[in-house]
Amino acid sequence: MNKKILKYSFVHAFLATAYIFCVAVFVFCADKIIKIDNVPFFGPVIVLLLLVLSATIMGILIFGKPVLLYLDNQKKDALTLLFSTVGWLASILFIVILFVLIF
Repeated sequence: MNKKILKYSFVHAFLATAYIFCVAVFVFCADKIIKIDNVPFFGPVIVLLLLVLSATIMGILIFGKPVLLYLDNQKKDALTLLFSTVGWLASILFIVILFVLIF
């Protein structure tokens, strides 16, 4: 397996995890950061905008390069990159779950 693809997939999985942690911190602290009690309409607007932004960023991180490789007729490398990124994400999830259970 190509080491460059494995490295690239690890970087993308790490960036996705970092983004997920940032969003989690924002959601956890949103009531302290944003005072939307006076205008309750903006609560759902903020949530939906965050959803769209998150889907876009995750789509780019997970599927962006594999789609470009696939369109460049490097189908094996595209699938390897996609599944290795998902594998790294699953590994990170397993480590986080173990960390939560231990501590």
